[in-house]
Amino acid sequence: MTTILGLTAIVLWSLTAHRLSRWHIGAPVVMVVAGVVLGFLVGDEVAAALNTLTAEFVAEIILAVLLFVDATEVRGGRLFGNHPGTAARLLLVALPLSLALAVGLGAVLLPDVPWPVLLVLACVVVPIDFAPAEQVVRDRGLSARVRTVLNIEGGYNDGIVTPVFLFAMTLAGDRHQERTPLEALATVLPSAVKALVVGLLVGAATGWLMDRCASAGWMTGRSRRILVLVVPLLTFFTTVAVGGNGFVASFVSGIAFRFAHRVFIARNVRAARQRGDTTEALARSGRDLNLLEDVSAQLGMTMWLVVGTCAVLVIGWGFSWAALLFCLAALTLIRAVPVLLALTGSPFTRRERLLVAALGPRGTTSIVFGLLAYNGLPDGVVADTILVVTVTCVLLSVVLHGLGAPLAHRFARGRAEPASRG
Repeated sequence: MTTILGLTAIVLWSLTAHRLSRWHIGAPVVMVVAGVVLGFLVGDEVAAALNTLTAEFVAEIILAVLLFVDATEVRGGRLFGNHPGTAARLLLVALPLSLALAVGLGAVLLPDVPWPVLLVLACVVVPIDFAPAEQVVRDRGLSARVRTVLNIEGGYNDGIVTPVFLFAMTLAGDRHQERTPLEALATVLPSAVKALVVGLLVGAATGWLMDRCASAGWMTGRSRRILVLVVPLLTFFTTVAVGGNGFVASFVSGIAFRFAHRVFIARNVRAARQRGDTTEALARSGRDLNLLEDVSAQLGMTMWLVVGTCAVLVIGWGFSWAALLFCLAALTLIRAVPVLLALTGSPFTRRERLLVAALGPRGTTSIVFGLLAYNGLPDGVVADTILVVTVTCVLLSVVLHGLGAPLAHRFARGRAEPASRG
């Protein structure tokens, strides 16, 4: 029943995707509704299904693929895109401030939750993901630099938060152990170093080999797309096999592969210029990531189905004002205040700063982090709180950022201010 309902929801969305997009209804909304229906059918069985090694393994694979995709989606030659200064402000200043603010506010609203678990919660609710409000960031009413820095932040913030999340999980203690901060660091740091090495090697090597073999005429368009799909999986499993962090490695591999792929595109363009078909060469190269992106979207839809199912479970546990207030703060103050502080003195206009601060939807990354935490932490109040906050946060984001997209559209198209010269 679960499989049939999930696949039926995907079919219905696929048949009506263009029409639904006009009403600002994306795949997440459709899948959440299907998940709610499924939740009423399966009842409490969903909690037992989520708390299994199989569910944890699936969530890990999905996160590895999403991290790789996020790293490859950043276009342009620079690490932080065409506006590196502003992107660095968001990722290196606003992001840590948001995590700290989330932990502090969580200590007030959720006083019974240990601080390592509050750090886990912060990692769940802080990273942005434009899956529930994709049409907003693509709105041409937004200035190009706003869209660019939001894309870069959305692509990189989960990769930056992942080591913090894993450190917090180790510190909070899984089902079998609890560790001091020094013991947790002693576990996480060697794993991260191995991840960096494996991620760089696998990403750069596969990208370079694709460049050489494709240029020699040994590959087809399909084989290139399949190769790109396999790279994050190869990176993840190789890193885990040597005792490294597969998530960090997947993100690093995506960055390395992206730069190697740019070399491949540049080579194609140079060759195409001699033939006079540069546009077609760029189109062919751009299709290399299509299969990976489509599979990633499919995996994301599965996670939204799970959220809808979990919503029924959470409602059955009883309403929590503390969790609701924490999630509302996470979607508003916890994001807006650090972002506005970080962008003070930046070249962005006041309107652009407000848009960046307001446009921070939560999506697949929060769902996967939340499910991993729910599965990995001991059963009881802690695990239940993780699931309640995760579900509440992403569903509120669907309402505020997804269904509220027309309001953002109107504000973005308001009278433009002259750009600052900072």
